[in-house]
Amino acid sequence: MHTYLLFHKPYGVLSQFSGDDTRPTLRDFIAIPDVYPVGRLDHDSEGLMLLTGDGPLQHRLSDPKFAHPRTYWVQVEGEITEAALEQLRQGVAVQDYVTRPAQVQRIPPPPLAPRDPPIRVRHSIPDGWIALTLTEGRNRQVRRMTAAVGFPTLRLVRCAIGELRLADLAPGRWRHLTPPELAALRAKVVEPRKGPPKRSFRR
Repeated sequence: MHTYLLFHKPYGVLSQFSGDDTRPTLRDFIAIPDVYPVGRLDHDSEGLMLLTGDGPLQHRLSDPKFAHPRTYWVQVEGEITEAALEQLRQGVAVQDYVTRPAQVQRIPPPPLAPRDPPIRVRHSIPDGWIALTLTEGRNRQVRRMTAAVGFPTLRLVRCAIGELRLADLAPGRWRHLTPPELAALRAKVVEPRKGPPKRSFRR
């Protein structure tokens, strides 16, 4: 039987169980054997992680070709414009690639505890929050996307992986998936059935 966990990764924690003892890792929070992160969050990002030892499910959720959605709450520097949001929706040029179209909208500040350490504050420059849903996960992609449209990321929190939600899971805490959550997750990532081979008829 595989184990399936949701974990709220705090800021500054590495998304791995091994490390050099200079920064906290997953092993400082999770003492469950044979679970591994499905994808990663940068050390300076926070939020929802899924961990399991279910290899086929890990592959389906991690492989970009399956376009599994992930949603982020993003605090950006400046009052983001509709033009910038539309750029994100269409896809933006980041380094040597163009991102896939994203779902994005302005949101009020989400119900999060203050970050430790706190974000930098510049009283002369406002900030705002957006919800951004991606179906790909390149290195530091969200930060590069918001910077590309002129609104650098100040704080980044993953709040959803598909239908799984961060909800009230506190930073540094984990829980098992509920049976309905696991059933819904498996239903989303199941391989499509192939129909019977077509018969050829010779006339």
